[in-house]
Amino acid sequence: MHHSFPWEALGGLGLFILGMKFMSEGLQKIAGERIRWLLEKIAGNRLSAALVGGCLSSLLQSSSAASIIVIGFVNAGLISLYQALGVLLGTGIGATVAVQFIAFKVSIYSLPVIFVGVLLKFFCRRRRWVYLGDMLLGAGLVFLGLQTMESGFAPLSHSTMVHALHNHLFSWRVTAVALGAALTFLTQSSSAAIGVIIAMAGSGMLSFTAGAAMVLGDVIGTSLIAAIASISGSLASKRTALVFFLINLTAVLLVLLFFPAFLKLVHIISPGTADLAVPGQFSDTSLVRPNIARHLANVHTVFSCICLLIFLPLVGFLARSARSILPGREGDMDIEPRAKYIDSRVINTPTIALLQVRNELKRMGEIARSMFGEVAEQFFRYDARRTTRLRQKEELLDILQREIAGFLVLLSRQPLNSATSMQIPVMLQMVTSLEHIGDQNETIVRCLMRKKEDRIIFSGAAMSELRNLSARVSEMVDLAVESLAGNRRVDEGAVQQLKDSLTEQHENMKRNHLSRLTAGKCTVLAGVLYSDIATAFMKIAEYADSIMEIDRRFMDESSAGGN
Repeated sequence: MHHSFPWEALGGLGLFILGMKFMSEGLQKIAGERIRWLLEKIAGNRLSAALVGGCLSSLLQSSSAASIIVIGFVNAGLISLYQALGVLLGTGIGATVAVQFIAFKVSIYSLPVIFVGVLLKFFCRRRRWVYLGDMLLGAGLVFLGLQTMESGFAPLSHSTMVHALHNHLFSWRVTAVALGAALTFLTQSSSAAIGVIIAMAGSGMLSFTAGAAMVLGDVIGTSLIAAIASISGSLASKRTALVFFLINLTAVLLVLLFFPAFLKLVHIISPGTADLAVPGQFSDTSLVRPNIARHLANVHTVFSCICLLIFLPLVGFLARSARSILPGREGDMDIEPRAKYIDSRVINTPTIALLQVRNELKRMGEIARSMFGEVAEQFFRYDARRTTRLRQKEELLDILQREIAGFLVLLSRQPLNSATSMQIPVMLQMVTSLEHIGDQNETIVRCLMRKKEDRIIFSGAAMSELRNLSARVSEMVDLAVESLAGNRRVDEGAVQQLKDSLTEQHENMKRNHLSRLTAGKCTVLAGVLYSDIATAFMKIAEYADSIMEIDRRFMDESSAGGN
């Protein structure tokens, strides 16, 4: 046994990690689109954000994995720092669900559960049964892995070296916390680290006090993993990871200051005595602690609840303070990936609701205009680093289109007067046109990326034509945004003159392009990209004109209705 226990413990850890992987994948497959639905539900409400974080880490069976995903969302501009902090605080609650599950000492059922899981996974045709088989197989492997780890660690409980380490290292709370953080960082999984801690404590290798301190260290290790994941990310993701790390570090230090009282609270809500030892099933001389797993799980639960109660109300302050903690700028355009103005709580007041939608449309217009300006600048001074920001803006336009359209559909179900009901289809058409402008901007960006990667060179004449076309289209976009803002009524004659000029210019470009191809001054590939870019510019102009036409027609109908 003394020669086999290292491999037995390591093998048990391998089974445990494999089981967590199977169980997590099964849960995610069963959840399906619900994960995306959960992420789309993240709003300004900190409670809903925490709930989403709890559900996410429960589905992933790992708070460290959930934290990395949330940091990735911030980096991609899909959620704000404020939203991310709420979600990250919620991941602790979700992780404690997984920890409580691990603490169930039902290893006697592990082999039957594995058998049923294998039957469902390999002999069922319906996907849901197969996914359920993944879950059951994973759960069985988790409990079998825990049992095997305890068996491997049991001989170490009698080792003089382990006793010496315990007396000199684990007796210091801060050292135990650091070891717990290191264990989480090494395994790259909070659940795996907790499993090892529970197995070590259950075999008698760790005391409850040392195990509790290591569980607190696991929390710090989780935030450390997230911090490292943010190193190559955006400034917003770095701020998020840093604030999350500081929150967990502060919470752990606070608990350590009142550690005896904290452990007393855990003892009160936990069954039995933590350090009670009974004869084990692995050998005649080994002792195990049947209650310590639940006590350690409750350490994690109580800590997560305390952390949530203290810091969730402070999320707004922490998000604002992040700029002082980690100063810097990432541009001057607000690309927070959610609607800022619409609020479903005013859906029963249509007049106010429509004002909110109009403000959101103005915001969409400004984003589309700034995106077009950056795209035009990219065309003449290409910078690959800016493409990420342009994609964020295009994704933001997609998000706003969905949110505004959904809000307008809800509004249409309310009792409305004729004037209000007329505005809803008008706004739906406008928001669709604005989203299409974003799509065409992205098309141009893709063409520019291909031009750069394939080292395609346009002739001087072609570049000049595209420059002039871009300037004219920019005028059209400016007029559309002014129309949306309601600053002034757009002159129909000026718009028509600009449209005629654009049409004539595009026709001349096509003729000149054909001449260059015939004369061999332009390659076929360069010609295709040139045509695609010119077509995208013209489509942007068409959508801008559509916005002005819809707005003008609505104003005329409203005036006629008023008379």
